[in-house]
Amino acid sequence: MSEILFTVLVGLVGLERLAELVVSKRNAAWSFARGGVEYGRGHYPVMVVLHTALLAGAVAEVWIRRPEFVPALGWTMLALVVVAQGLRWWCIATLGRQWNTRVIVVRGLVLVHDGPYRWLRHPNYVAVVVEGFALPLVHSAWITAVVFTALNAVLLAVRLSVENAALAELAPRPAS
Repeated sequence: MSEILFTVLVGLVGLERLAELVVSKRNAAWSFARGGVEYGRGHYPVMVVLHTALLAGAVAEVWIRRPEFVPALGWTMLALVVVAQGLRWWCIATLGRQWNTRVIVVRGLVLVHDGPYRWLRHPNYVAVVVEGFALPLVHSAWITAVVFTALNAVLLAVRLSVENAALAELAPRPAS
């Protein structure tokens, strides 16, 4: 029974990811209509494959290995998954039309320093990292958690380099 519930959870996260893609596509169209320039196209397909593999791998591992659900670990990791989703949508709401799964910069816009960006330069990636290890560990899928975390660390190094260079194009926040 717990495998079914875990599969439902991963399916719900998958639906959340589809909702993100809808928002991202709408925001990309808005950005491109205002002269937005995309950076780092080369790593984007790898990111899509890796994040899809996280979901598929977690479900496959649970159904193939049949690890035991460990309540102390599972409930803690579920709480982290929920917090990560909340942080991700806080980032999306804070950035508004500037949020995207791609790196698209519209020159002349101001770098956002509100919401979670008040404390962290890249809070969305905190959510990604937390979700990447926590979601599989809800049902003790430690292989998926370790493999995704390692591969995601490499990908994030590339992504952050691209994104930081692109964000340098934005106008700094005006003095208060």
